[in-house]
Amino acid sequence: MTKTIDFYFDFISPFSYLAQVKLPDLARRTGCVIEYRPIDIPEAKIAAGNYGPSNREVVPKIKVMMADLERWAAKYEVPLTFPASFACSDWNCAALYARGQDQAEAFVTAAYHRIWGIGIDPRDQNELRGCAEDVGLDADALCEFVASPAGQGEYRKARTQAYQRGVFGAPMMFVDDQIFWGNDRLDFLESYLLD
Repeated sequence: MTKTIDFYFDFISPFSYLAQVKLPDLARRTGCVIEYRPIDIPEAKIAAGNYGPSNREVVPKIKVMMADLERWAAKYEVPLTFPASFACSDWNCAALYARGQDQAEAFVTAAYHRIWGIGIDPRDQNELRGCAEDVGLDADALCEFVASPAGQGEYRKARTQAYQRGVFGAPMMFVDDQIFWGNDRLDFLESYLLD
């Protein structure tokens, strides 16, 4: 029976970008499918009772985090460039549209490359449209979905369900009753799936 990896991510998260670099191949090697589930990290933290500052506001932490990100990017041999802004809500919602078109993996991969590989400004709707077109999605339909009450409602429902399940950050991968938090837990995830 095929197992599903529920992948909770937010395009604001560089560690989710790093997880996505490896997760599709891991899923193929282990005979799993990935269910892409976008969230909003600041909202998830509050839903879990974490009212502390973001990593970007803790100077000693950001210094160490930046070094870690650079190490992971070098290890995975991928570019890492901080985006021009962290306004990723539209992209998260767009991932739901892509999922509905059976293009979630392609869209999420391409979006992460643009946002964290190249460092584009996620507020630029032309970037979102270009990403949609690059993976064969109808850019007009995707943008209409993102702007619509139905699209925003679907995104809100997805976030609520995630927080009710105990999602407090990203990346988080759920398989069966197991939870794996962070790109550095992918080895544990693979071991579990191969057992």
